[in-house]
Amino acid sequence: MLPQWALNLAHPATHIISKSLWRIRFRGMEHIPPKEAGGLIIAANHQTYLDPFWISIPIMRPLRFLAWSEAFRWPVLGRLMEWFGSWPLQVEGSDPTAIRRSLQWLKSGGALTIFPEGERALEDGEMKRFKAGAARMALEAGVPILPVTIRGAHRVWPRGWRVPRLAQIEVVYHPARRLAPRPGEDTRTCARREMEELAAVIKSAL
Repeated sequence: MLPQWALNLAHPATHIISKSLWRIRFRGMEHIPPKEAGGLIIAANHQTYLDPFWISIPIMRPLRFLAWSEAFRWPVLGRLMEWFGSWPLQVEGSDPTAIRRSLQWLKSGGALTIFPEGERALEDGEMKRFKAGAARMALEAGVPILPVTIRGAHRVWPRGWRVPRLAQIEVVYHPARRLAPRPGEDTRTCARREMEELAAVIKSAL
């Protein structure tokens, strides 16, 4: 991947391009925890392959992404994903290597972006059911989750389209939250409940 200084320089360029082409707007940036706050999971709905780049624009700290392993085989997008700090994840079944790597990163104070739907949303932007992996990692690493809503991106690069098109995008950062089990609640039940609540927060801004 690119060194952090190069990634920091890429943020303004990505912002300028996104603002020019898609009139991108950001809300709730005051909710983004600073680097000094320690490890962080960023959980967002997933509408296009460009989502990771848009989410990262106002986040000026080392950031990694868990992305579908097959996407790394694509000539241009796959290379960009590697440069910008994406790690491959086997979406179907368990991927202990990716999970172990992510937990080490989180415990060392890093930030990690996850798309709990596991794949892009439906053509109309409607969210799919969230998987509970992000919540389980947050509980194990002891880090908060920052919910993020991406609006309008499904009109930029919907399923079935080979290239992006023009449309307005908005990225909304909600207050970060720490996950904790309720009395008598096991980790699995807690993770599923917390992800359903996070999904509701993210969906509220669509």
